[in-house]
Amino acid sequence: MTYPPPSGQPDPYQQQPYGQQPSDPNAQQPYPYSDPYGAQPGSPAAPYSGQPGSPAQPPYSGQPYSGQQYGQPQYPAGGYAQTPGTNIMAILSLVFAFVFAPAGIVLGHIAKKQIKERGEQGGGLATAGLVLSYIFTGLTVLFCCGGVILAIASDGSGSSY
Repeated sequence: MTYPPPSGQPDPYQQQPYGQQPSDPNAQQPYPYSDPYGAQPGSPAAPYSGQPGSPAQPPYSGQPYSGQQYGQPQYPAGGYAQTPGTNIMAILSLVFAFVFAPAGIVLGHIAKKQIKERGEQGGGLATAGLVLSYIFTGLTVLFCCGGVILAIASDGSGSSY
C-alpha cells in the first residue's frame, strides 16, 4: 500500500519524461547524480545533462553513471572455483570389490594414497572398496581352503575301489 506524499512536497517517485524539466523548481531532477569527473549539468562535457540537444539519458538503474566500475571482484572465466573431484581409483576400488576383490584391495590402497596427496574427494569410497575387498577375499580364501579340506577328507576315507 502506498501513501500519498504530505501536502506541499513533490512525489519523489514521479518520473519526468527524458529531456524535460519538472515544473516545480524544488522537485528532484530526473537524473540527480553528479558526474564523478566534475562536469557540471548543461556543460558540453556532461553527456547526460538533460538539456535540449544532448544525448538521451540512460535508463534509471538506481546507481550513478560512472563508466567502468573499478574495484569489482574479478572471477575466473569459468565463473566457479575449481574443486577437486572424486578420485577414480576410489571408484574402481569399490567396483572391483565385487568383480575381482584382490584388485579392489590394490586400487583401494592406491586411492587412499592419492587422496591424501592431492586432496581429492572419495575417501569413503576407497574405504568401502577396501573393506568389501578384504571381506570378499577372506571369504574366497575360506571357501577354497574348505573345499581343499573336504577333498582331502573325502579322498582318504570310505572309498572302495
